[in-house]
Amino acid sequence: MLASIFVVDGVRHLISPEAKVETARAVLDKVGPMLEKLDPRIPTDPRTIVRAKAATDVAAGLALATGHFTRPAAALLAAGLVPTTMVERGDMPTSLLKNLGLLGGLLIAAADTEGRPSLHYRTTHAVGRSQRAVKRAAKAAKREAKIATRSAAIARKLPG
Repeated sequence: MLASIFVVDGVRHLISPEAKVETARAVLDKVGPMLEKLDPRIPTDPRTIVRAKAATDVAAGLALATGHFTRPAAALLAAGLVPTTMVERGDMPTSLLKNLGLLGGLLIAAADTEGRPSLHYRTTHAVGRSQRAVKRAAKAAKREAKIATRSAAIARKLPG
């Protein structure tokens, strides 16, 4: 359900980007020169930017809705929502509160591991398991070496 607003708005802006072009132009007037310095191939046309963001919203929204790549999709949607929230001037309190609510939901979805342990937990425990396995192997090798030494000593004492 969280993804539905991004999919619907994304499709609407892909079909008719004119509604957001002026808003995008206001942002591009500020960050356009920085984008051109960063890479001249990055488009600075407001219509193209609106369509690119709409396509991103649709793709990430569908990924979030279907459960594929949910954490990256939620993070991408949250990253795209921040500038939108800062620029929109419409019904300010309602729009701001709606966007903040969506942002909170996306941040929760981006942090959710769906019941699985986090990457940090898995790596630290894998390291711990590896260290214990190495200690056990070293202990076993030491024990085997002692047995081999004793066997060799006994073999030397035997006649013949």
